[in-house]
Amino acid sequence: MQPYAPLGTIYAAAVLRKEGYNVSLWDPMFATSANEIKPSMSAHRPDALIIYDDGFNYLTKMCLTNMREAAFEMCHIAKEFGIPVFVSSSDAADHYEKYLDHGATAILKGEGETTLTEVLQLYFNGTKDFSSVDGLLYRRDGITITNKPREVLRILDEIPFPAWDLVDVDSYKQAWIKNHGYFSMNMSTTRGCPFKCNWCAKPIYGNRYNSRSPENVVEEIKLLKQKYNPDHLWYCDDIFGLKPGWVNKFADLINENKIQIKFKIQSRVDLLLQENNIADLARSGCENVWVGAESGSQKILDAMDKGTKVEQIKEATLLLKNMELNLLSFFSLAIRERPKKTSKNYSHGYGVASG
Repeated sequence: MQPYAPLGTIYAAAVLRKEGYNVSLWDPMFATSANEIKPSMSAHRPDALIIYDDGFNYLTKMCLTNMREAAFEMCHIAKEFGIPVFVSSSDAADHYEKYLDHGATAILKGEGETTLTEVLQLYFNGTKDFSSVDGLLYRRDGITITNKPREVLRILDEIPFPAWDLVDVDSYKQAWIKNHGYFSMNMSTTRGCPFKCNWCAKPIYGNRYNSRSPENVVEEIKLLKQKYNPDHLWYCDDIFGLKPGWVNKFADLINENKIQIKFKIQSRVDLLLQENNIADLARSGCENVWVGAESGSQKILDAMDKGTKVEQIKEATLLLKNMELNLLSFFSLAIRERPKKTSKNYSHGYGVASG
């Protein structure tokens, strides 16, 4: 029970608002069935339903079967209300034919905010020709059309802050306080990852990496503190502070503004060893650092194209410990299964799990 609000969704909502749309949110975090969206649909009578996955939260990539079936159910509910449904998610980008089969009007592939505003403008203007909208998959006369990819956003400071007022923040706060004794909220400072670990799926941002300015991030922290007063933040970037000098400037601004709030991040051991990153993280309030250690074998790391060394894992671990920061690691496990004996011969299967 560590719930985080759908950050990607409320970013999209903020962008739609900026374009003049009235937006409501149904947040299924505490729901037990996709069918629970119906009262909200009846109350707001929307002109379109947007199913927008929170691509910032890697946990949304788990339990994909349940999430997919819930999305399909919501597509059918939208049909009952006679409105179009547009879907933005990594799963929909991978399995777009299935979503289109279940009634989705179009699938947004890649970064979705600009694609969403363009397709809605065309749809509400009565135009059913979406060929000009980059990053869109849809059907025309029964044929699936794949438009050219959407370029990712580069100047992230121009994106409005997430529409937190649409979220029932009190429900999240109560869950955190009840189960952990403190309240954590989520933020994003970057989009994308430039590294090329060969097992990693990157259906949203690809290998591009773009960063908000430290000044822009600190302004959002101040806003969240003023409105919701969280005790803790999760910076849900794939990699926090990759841009040279970013962590140092961020730490300076945190101290200049006398902000005191603990946080957790995801990073890489080689990045942590650069510049003065670990010391800067410590003085800015960092508490937990998650890293993709993946393996204690250099042979395995090289086979993954991870780009890190076992010695770097050890060095970063010691430095973090000396700064009283907690290191938490992801490892990939190769699982060898022995099926029941059916003859004199055995066959072996291999699987990969991460966690």
